[in-house]
Amino acid sequence: MKNDPKSIKGFTLIEILFALFIGLLLMSTIYVSMISGQRSSVALEGKVTAQQDARAILEIMALEIGMASFNPNFVTGIWRDGPAGTCGGVALNQTYKGIQEATTNSITVEMDINENSTLGNANETIRYVYDTANQRITRETNCGGGAQSFLGDLTGNPRSVRVVNNTAGIPLFRYFDGSGAQIASLPAGIPNIRRIEITLVVDTENVDPSTLQRRRMIYSTSVIPRNHAINL
Repeated sequence: MKNDPKSIKGFTLIEILFALFIGLLLMSTIYVSMISGQRSSVALEGKVTAQQDARAILEIMALEIGMASFNPNFVTGIWRDGPAGTCGGVALNQTYKGIQEATTNSITVEMDINENSTLGNANETIRYVYDTANQRITRETNCGGGAQSFLGDLTGNPRSVRVVNNTAGIPLFRYFDGSGAQIASLPAGIPNIRRIEITLVVDTENVDPSTLQRRRMIYSTSVIPRNHAINL
C-alpha cells in the first residue's frame, strides 16, 4: 500500500549528521572570507587616508617653504628673528633672509606675502618642527607660541599617521647649495641654500589586521626657494 509506513523512505541519522557537517563547513568558509575581506577593507582605508594626509601636507609645506625670502619691494632689514633669538624682533643676521632657522628637524621661513614691506601678518613667518617624542609635525605662525599639530598628533589623540623619520634614520629636511652639495654647516650655510629636500616617513596609526603591522610610506619632494638666492 502507498500509505504503508514501511514504504516511506527518509534520511538516516548518518546522512543528517553529514549534511549538518557540510553546512557548518560552508558557513565557516563564508565567515572566514567575510572577516578577511573586512580586514583588507579596513587596512586599505587606513592606508588611503594616510596617503592623502601625507601628500597634502607635503604639498603645503613645499609651497610655503618655496616662498621663503619673498621680498618684492627689496626692502633692507625686513627679516625678523627666528626661534633661536627674540622671535619677532629684528634679525641680527639679515644674510639669513627668509630662512631664519634650518635644521634637520625644523625650519623657519619668512615672506612678505601682502607686499607691504613689513612682516607680521598672518602666515608671513612659518615654523615647521618635527616633534619626535609625539611622532608628529607641528606648524606655528608669526612666533605665536602655539604650535599646532600639522601631520600626526599628540599621543592619545585621533590621528591617521605617525611621523617616523627619526626611527627610519631619515632627516625631515636636507639643504643643498647651488652645486648640489649638501650643506652640513648650519646655520652658517643658510645664505647658500638653493634647494631644500623634504622627506616624510609615515606609519599608519592603525595596525594592518592582515599583517599585524603598521604600513610604512615614504614621500619626498625638492623645493627651490628662488627668492632666497636674490642678493639684497
